[in-house]
Amino acid sequence: MILDTFFPNRCIHCNRIIDADLLVCSLCFEQIHFTHFNYFKDNPVKEKCKLLFPVENTFSLMQFEEENLSRKIIHELKYRNREKTGKIIADWVTEQLDFEDQKPDLMVSVPLHPKKLKERGYNQLHLFTETLSDFYKIPFDHDLITRNHYSKAQALKDKQHRLETKNDFSITKNISGKHVLLIDDVFTTGNTLSTIAWEILKAGDNKISVLVMAMDV
Repeated sequence: MILDTFFPNRCIHCNRIIDADLLVCSLCFEQIHFTHFNYFKDNPVKEKCKLLFPVENTFSLMQFEEENLSRKIIHELKYRNREKTGKIIADWVTEQLDFEDQKPDLMVSVPLHPKKLKERGYNQLHLFTETLSDFYKIPFDHDLITRNHYSKAQALKDKQHRLETKNDFSITKNISGKHVLLIDDVFTTGNTLSTIAWEILKAGDNKISVLVMAMDV
């Protein structure tokens, strides 16, 4: 209560004082560019994924554009030590996405290299994934995939380096006959998701769907 009095939570966009469990005020919420994609139908994420690997369904919550609010939201989550932002974004997803009777069998998020995890203190996708898992009653596995190489953030790479893989990921256990929902924060080239998808597809008779917080247009 004392902290709330002297250091109230503020909207990350306009700086208005807001409830402690919010990220943006109601006025700024209206400025977020939600995609309203249909998970089961073709959308820009699916069209890009299909060029890289076999994919069942795809969903992106927001558009990730220069200077827009969704970019600021993702940066709050990844670079400003606001891990709880992941739960807020997941709650927004649950308001828009219905798996109907075709729920995936397993949720798998893109892992961080141990060095990057130590630097940041948390994987920005874990709380997001766990919140979705609890809501949809779909199990998750944070240990299925490991990242083999330490590298700088995708946002800091030029286009050529984003296209390089160097066998960045490895699968750690047997998995077969599963429909896996791959989860990432921002879809850019799709290279990271493609590398992980092929590891899972090669491991057995598996299927892949994709869910991202935002799509970089």
